[in-house]
Amino acid sequence: MSFSVGYLGPKGTFTQKAVDTLFPKHLSVSYQTIPACIDAVKYGHVKYSVVPLENTLEGTVNLTVDYLINEKTLKIVSEIVVPVQQHFMVHPNHKENWKEIKKVYSHPHALAQCHQFLNSEMKDAKVETYASTGAAAKLVSENPDQLFGAIANDQAAKEYGLEIVKADIHDFANNETRFVVLHKNDSALRINQLSMKGFKTKVMISLPTDHAGALHQVLSAFAWRRINLSKIESRPMKIGLGHYYFLIDIDQKMDDILIPNTIAEIEAIGCHVELLGSYPYYSTE
Repeated sequence: MSFSVGYLGPKGTFTQKAVDTLFPKHLSVSYQTIPACIDAVKYGHVKYSVVPLENTLEGTVNLTVDYLINEKTLKIVSEIVVPVQQHFMVHPNHKENWKEIKKVYSHPHALAQCHQFLNSEMKDAKVETYASTGAAAKLVSENPDQLFGAIANDQAAKEYGLEIVKADIHDFANNETRFVVLHKNDSALRINQLSMKGFKTKVMISLPTDHAGALHQVLSAFAWRRINLSKIESRPMKIGLGHYYFLIDIDQKMDDILIPNTIAEIEAIGCHVELLGSYPYYSTE
């Protein structure tokens, strides 16, 4: 059965790499922003959307998390981790004089990830932020007469006919980005062609304002049951200072007894708990 998948575009982004790995036989549709990707699923324009959730160096992609929390209409059904390898590329017209490049374009995260290269080899060039690494590569390809360069991945270089003149320019070799697959229902999405690395459950918890030690009790409810938590972070509720949601990753699949009983205990002290998804996770490595 064929269906379409939305992703943060344009072509040549790391998100497209994630989509091509997860859905190699299905039509992919690019969107310019994360909210547009999420809305595409919400309104039925695509069946799934793939959006970035977290990066090793830059941390959580807050726009993704906040939009999911505020919309409350979609679930995370799968996850994949993609290694981030950044390259410096130029139009083939400038492969011999690439050190004379006047402007370097890329996504803010990519620029931050390649600080040492920019500071040492391109210190005279002006650095300009762009919506995505793929969009930066596209800009360079469309301006062959300009001394422009882009930081992007090898797929972008191939897609837009650019020359990689300096490979692997990222500061840290172990950089990765976590992408999630969003869908209208909470049915876990298994990818047959990939080897599953594990299962996780993500919940959002808001605490009662008049209950001292509520967060401690929440964590204790998991601890005494020996439920491992792989991540906990807070996000503002946007109703005033000091009000937060807590996002918790549980390192196991939603079951019929253990996690539901934990949630019941947490709700008994006045917390609100919402399931964001229980899903398998994969890696391209």
